[in-house]
Amino acid sequence: MTRFARWTAAAAAALLVAGCGSGSSGDGKDEGKNSGRPSTGAPSSGIASGLPASLTSQKLDWGRCKSSSAPGSGWQCATLKVPLDYAKPDGETIGLALIRSKATGGQTKRLGSLLFNFGGPGGSGVDTMPSYESVVGPLHERYDLVSWDPRGVAASEGVRCRSDKAIQAAESVDATPDDAAEETAYFKDAADFGKGCAKAAGKLLSHVSTTDTARDMDLMRQVLGDGTMHYLGFSYGTELGGVYAHLFPKNVGRLVLDAVVDPSADTVGHAKNQTLGFQRALDDYLKSTGQDPKQGSRKIVDLLKRIDANPLPTADGRKLTQTLALTGIVLPLYSKEGWPRLTSALKGAEGGDGSGLLALADGYNDRDSSGHYGTTTHSQRVISCLDDKQRPTPAETKKLLPEFEKISPVFGDFMGWDTAGWCHDWPVAGQYDNPEVSAPGAAPILIVGNTGDPATPYEGARRMADELGKGVGVELTWKGEGHGAYGSGSECVDSTVNSYLLDGTVPKDGKVCAS
Repeated sequence: MTRFARWTAAAAAALLVAGCGSGSSGDGKDEGKNSGRPSTGAPSSGIASGLPASLTSQKLDWGRCKSSSAPGSGWQCATLKVPLDYAKPDGETIGLALIRSKATGGQTKRLGSLLFNFGGPGGSGVDTMPSYESVVGPLHERYDLVSWDPRGVAASEGVRCRSDKAIQAAESVDATPDDAAEETAYFKDAADFGKGCAKAAGKLLSHVSTTDTARDMDLMRQVLGDGTMHYLGFSYGTELGGVYAHLFPKNVGRLVLDAVVDPSADTVGHAKNQTLGFQRALDDYLKSTGQDPKQGSRKIVDLLKRIDANPLPTADGRKLTQTLALTGIVLPLYSKEGWPRLTSALKGAEGGDGSGLLALADGYNDRDSSGHYGTTTHSQRVISCLDDKQRPTPAETKKLLPEFEKISPVFGDFMGWDTAGWCHDWPVAGQYDNPEVSAPGAAPILIVGNTGDPATPYEGARRMADELGKGVGVELTWKGEGHGAYGSGSECVDSTVNSYLLDGTVPKDGKVCAS
């Protein structure tokens, strides 16, 4: 089972190869300098952290990285000690893996550290950060580029809930059950996954929440020597940034939240948002191929039904199931550059060959050619299920299915069932219905929404701006395609974000960049 709710490594890579140089709107006349707190200064907790000096005064031992991404010599890695349980700050600690590249412009031009979270939850910042350097070149001159693996992720006590063999076996489970037997298998698989996570994570399972990670960020800020937090968060990273701003409003420096998660949505609301977002992206894709969106969607629905009844053969001998086929359709919708590959994969499937869609699904599921799976989905699930308090029952989900199917004939059934299956019989209770992100007194935070975003529909940007509070959330809209806006081809977006981060120039709330 895979939730289509994350900024995957594959999706990020697709965005990184996007071209640049699109048009823009807005003349910038209403933009002004951020007169808030300075971007540099002596380390300060802003509010009393309640943490011992052994943590707040720790010295990081920066050295050669051992990351699988093998970054160049300009990158350094270190381990930050953080409390396992913030209610017991003097108790047991865990280690968080950090990566950085120092500002290239020298100490006199340096503004501080710029922290990145690439989403998920569950994405490895240590692995992703070096590949993102080319996108943020102008920022690197004045900022140390810093990212990390959040608790429960990859090199930071990363959780693996299943073996590769068990993951592949679970791919045969139908994520849109059609009868009682398939429904039983679906929820048994979900419960078994949770048991595997509990066994693998132990007591960490109760301490991987977004709130825990936001507190880790503020400890990181102090240890890095920054008076305020400068941050660029994508997708789930926007929720993390909003929670940080709520907890530490006086410590907010320059925060950019791009591909914004709607903070007002609960589990069901978020699933409906995504159902709408992916259907929009699919409609745009179908229009680009000259098809009527309704007819094109119906054609895809019919294809998926045929695959459900008779999974397709593939070049590597595995069968393409309906769930894998849907996953393969989802991945190229994260970026317009993936649309031609979707066309090819669908054509192959219509002809009886599932190889193209399976390869796309493997990319989303982080499966390599040897059959080894990454752990992003594992980490995503342990974090989101600790966060999400709402637990729809199977009966409640069945009643919701018509609503989901009305939003999207292609994705609705899957997303509806996912609301009950994702955290079914989870070993620990969720913490909230939706995250608290109000941040009265914080410096202006730049919120970036993309009208064609499939995973985090652009309506979430306005809601985030409103929830942060008057004078805090400042919205920037890009009329584009794909998951995220910054670095995706709009000179208007990139220059606006860079001006904010480098010069403190806050754009007029509601500024729009054309595609």
